[in-house]
Amino acid sequence: MLKIAYHPIYKYSLPEGHRFPMAKYNLLPEYLLKQGICTEANFFEPEKVSAAIILKVHTEDYYQKLLTLELDQKEIRKIGFPLREDLVTRGHYIIGGTIQCCEYAMKYGVALNIAGGTHHAFADRGEAFCLLNDQAIAAQYLLDSERASKILILDLDVHQGNGTAKIFENNSHIFTFSLHGANNYPFKKEQSDLDIGLEDTTEDEEYLSVLKNTLPMLLKKVQPDFIFYLSGVDILKGDKLGRLHCTLEGCKERDRFVFETCKNHNIPVQVSMGGGYAPDIGIIIEAHANTYKAAQEIYF
Repeated sequence: MLKIAYHPIYKYSLPEGHRFPMAKYNLLPEYLLKQGICTEANFFEPEKVSAAIILKVHTEDYYQKLLTLELDQKEIRKIGFPLREDLVTRGHYIIGGTIQCCEYAMKYGVALNIAGGTHHAFADRGEAFCLLNDQAIAAQYLLDSERASKILILDLDVHQGNGTAKIFENNSHIFTFSLHGANNYPFKKEQSDLDIGLEDTTEDEEYLSVLKNTLPMLLKKVQPDFIFYLSGVDILKGDKLGRLHCTLEGCKERDRFVFETCKNHNIPVQVSMGGGYAPDIGIIIEAHANTYKAAQEIYF
């Protein structure tokens, strides 16, 4: 059965007009149910992750400043969110969801978190709507608990996964791959194990060609026993924070290829949603929903 992490705390509010579309966390589960893509049985409410697990990735100083809401104004501006207790608590549940999804992925092949993909969070700071790095923490947890020995982080958000790249720059057990817009944020890129930057206005054909040539090669080279997939839909043409020109159909084909490749190689995959900032919230919801639909069709 397809398992999906969702907690009511995911849908906290932001000031009206904020460029991060929080409404998608309210609307996506409703859409999945209404379209018959999922049922209530597919959803589970994740548990809050412990501080001990978070501190395997994030520094004590940064984490304590988050808990006590003592980041300075410069640090808060870099995050882009107001610093609030409910926001910090929310991050703990998102990480819990990603970790629990790993367990379900090992059982069923795939599992998805409605939130997450917070790849701009560094060990010692947050950036760009990211406080705590859910997939980095979950990856380290799998290594520490000996549930995996070689992990591939497949980051297909339009923005480079700079925080994740920096966190694992010296970790030979985790291979980071980021396929992103070359001219998108972050303007100072970190070095992933493999970075491919695409030029502005890149369309489906080139995007998919690069992915389909690269992922099989990486599986052969890295030989991962677990994959984290960041399935941002900000690669779509017209996205407010992206510069690529992929279509809904191209984004759907991307997801299908990733899932088919993982399944054919018998590698469990955990999926976090990542970005999506189209002016039309309906497009964001449809693009994210296609990821769940592909997982259902391919695995179940």
